Amino acid sequence: MTYTFAKAHGGEIGESIVEMDKLDVALGVEELAKKNDVELVMAPDAVIADSFSNDANTKIAPSNAIPAGWQGLDAGPEAQKKFAAAIKGCKTILWNGPAGVFEFENFCAGSRAIGEAIAEATAEGAFSLIGGGDSVACVNKFGLADKVSYISTGGGALLEAIEGKVLPGVAAIKGE
Repeated sequence: MTYTFAKAHGGEIGESIVEMDKLDVALGVEELAKKNDVELVMAPDAVIADSFSNDANTKIAPSNAIPAGWQGLDAGPEAQKKFAAAIKGCKTILWNGPAGVFEFENFCAGSRAIGEAIAEATAEGAFSLIGGGDSVACVNKFGLADKVSYISTGGGALLEAIEGKVLPGVAAIKGE
């Protein structure tokens, strides 16, 4: 998501994944957040790589100034601190989606930082809900599954349920 927001503001994102058809949505989300006094926490920096490989050459760059031929594959060190600080003190946490290519050992630090911050907040009394296969894989990879409140493998369905949508499986059980 970071790169879509960066691109919406004219940032350079190299070969990073971006949803070009969602640039207006990103700007709309920012405006809605501002209107409702909600802080959006975006990654100021990224670990970038010259190829999609665990063994790629890497460096740190601002998330909105990634050179051509490079791509963002993880949250950078400042982003990791910023995300952990945002999680600290929260009472309810929903995590749906890793911060980088956590499957590659060299690009999992961002997701690990988020997972550890969630585990710490949970130990301090927060309710933490981990949703979606990739997020579940993260907490399992980092040995944090027993340090969160609840794990749901249905990421998309979880988000739709939170939105208030009727899920087909639940409707069938209720006979709707």
